[in-house]
Amino acid sequence: MPIHRRRFRIEEAIIGGDMPMPAGADGEVGPMHREIMNELRAIRSQMGSSGRARSATVETLDASVSREAAEAYALLETYRAQIEQCEKLKVELDLIYDAINRTKREIAVLHGKSFNGEEMAKVNGELGAVVGGTEEATQQILEAAEAIDNASSALSKVTSPDQQKILSEEIQERVVSIFEACNFQDLTGQRISKVMTTMKFIENHITVMMDIWGGVDAIKAHAPPIVDDREGDAKLLNGPKLDGDEGHASQNDIDALFD
Repeated sequence: MPIHRRRFRIEEAIIGGDMPMPAGADGEVGPMHREIMNELRAIRSQMGSSGRARSATVETLDASVSREAAEAYALLETYRAQIEQCEKLKVELDLIYDAINRTKREIAVLHGKSFNGEEMAKVNGELGAVVGGTEEATQQILEAAEAIDNASSALSKVTSPDQQKILSEEIQERVVSIFEACNFQDLTGQRISKVMTTMKFIENHITVMMDIWGGVDAIKAHAPPIVDDREGDAKLLNGPKLDGDEGHASQNDIDALFD
């Protein structure tokens, strides 16, 4: 930026040539006057050089300030971009943190209501009672059927009315015993319903945990392959099958093997 300064009248007079040069006694310019004028011209030249130097310095400073401002702006943009990335990362971390906390809550619910010792012991007790009740009822039915078979065989051989009456009453008692034994299915159904309720509760919370982490498809990607490590006859046991199950031989297929 150039610096403007005010000219003095003596400078304008000298530069413009309006100021007369004083002469000596013989009509020539005196040496003292010439020296003064030379000094004035030197001072003016120095002042002009100083102004140009100051102007160049100001321009240099302006360029330096502009360059520093550009660098500062670029650095600010870099920081701004890094802050945006940090904000996105924080959002992702918050989602992961929330998913972990929700999963912990689901596990705590399962542990408190399903997987603790009391609840699992109750489920095992119910299943044990189902197995025991089924075996006991089956044994009672078989014994009654065997007694009926024996009584019917004896009934066909006796001719005494009294003996026939005794055998008939025995057959009726055994039939009643079979009816009583068949009541096991009601108790078995109630016990299995309790177990199924517990299993359903566990299944629901496991499904919620799977949904937290992206659903069933996302979990399947991390599931290890299923390897059948059974050996011998255990590897051949796949029954009894449910209605609609595939890959099982039907009774007709088995009968066809003996034809």
